Amino acid sequence: MGPGPANANPRVLAAQAMPLLGHMHPPFFKIMDEIQAGLRYVFQTSSEYTCLISGTGHAGMEACITNLLEPGETIVIGDKGIWGARAADMAGRFGVNVVDLKKEAGKTFTIAELEAALKEHKPAVLFLCQGDSSTGVHQNLAGLGELCHAHGALLLVDTVCSLGGVPFFADAWGIDAMYSGSQKVLGAPPGAAPLFFSERALKKLRERKTKPMSYNWDLNLIGDYWGWFGSRSYHHTGMVSMWYAMREALQIMGEVGLEGMWARHKRLHEDMWKGLTAMGLEPFVANPADRLVTVNTIKVPEGVDWLALNKFAMDTYNVELAGGLGPTLGRVWRVGIMGYNATPANVELVLTSFREGLKAQGKLKA
Repeated sequence: MGPGPANANPRVLAAQAMPLLGHMHPPFFKIMDEIQAGLRYVFQTSSEYTCLISGTGHAGMEACITNLLEPGETIVIGDKGIWGARAADMAGRFGVNVVDLKKEAGKTFTIAELEAALKEHKPAVLFLCQGDSSTGVHQNLAGLGELCHAHGALLLVDTVCSLGGVPFFADAWGIDAMYSGSQKVLGAPPGAAPLFFSERALKKLRERKTKPMSYNWDLNLIGDYWGWFGSRSYHHTGMVSMWYAMREALQIMGEVGLEGMWARHKRLHEDMWKGLTAMGLEPFVANPADRLVTVNTIKVPEGVDWLALNKFAMDTYNVELAGGLGPTLGRVWRVGIMGYNATPANVELVLTSFREGLKAQGKLKA
């Protein structure tokens, strides 16, 4: 019950045991087509430019940055946690001019703040993290695509720990590029980074003056393997068993339905906080509207050994809880409510772990 990887659905794990197909075999191309259709549903887009990057969320992040930006261009990074800092580090390595727009951990960016940055720096790309697993913050994206386009910028969004657990509308919100991770709400093992490009983003890629600096993440080549341009050519050996897993995970998402997924995660988030509040525990993110339902950050009370409580939960109940990361290290616990793990029984197990763990330290009388 940490911030990921979450447990995978047994159906997804079973799918990985199917016999291998050749990565250039026509039946495997059919599986890739089915994956793309599932991704379009989860992303809420009609764009043909969807795929899985062979790697984790970092691979998706790097693929987007290296394809959308050329050396000397500017990116404004919404840095409110470790993932903004990582994106800034990556972009700098590619010779991009990085504007690191910092925000206090636990806060979100306002439209006015982002508009001011777009006006001042005139970037090619604005990067934002919808759900930041290091801080438990949920950034509202509505209206930002239109704002970016009015200032000649593309909107790139990290949804690694939020996709499937909270609303996301790629087309309606004017998102230009997005990447995610397989091992969170989607309920598959680590190893795939779902990715989407809009028509605007693809135009930017195709009109580059220089090749993307990473051959491994060149979406001209990867996109051709996925059939973006009407043909298929070899780029790398597709992760056959991982693609089986993702096809099954997307099938399960379709059976439940996105609205059902969003409602379930929100309801369980609220149920967990009722129980935590009754114990005297407080949220790290002050504004309820800014709290991420898939990764919950809980303030560590003064005098409580957070690591000892984590060990107690694992040793006593076989429950994994996580401490803080980056700007929240030592300040919070992080509890994931994600996909296959998002059940009332698991939430109750988390609450029991906290209740008994605090009692064991003499910090809870009831």
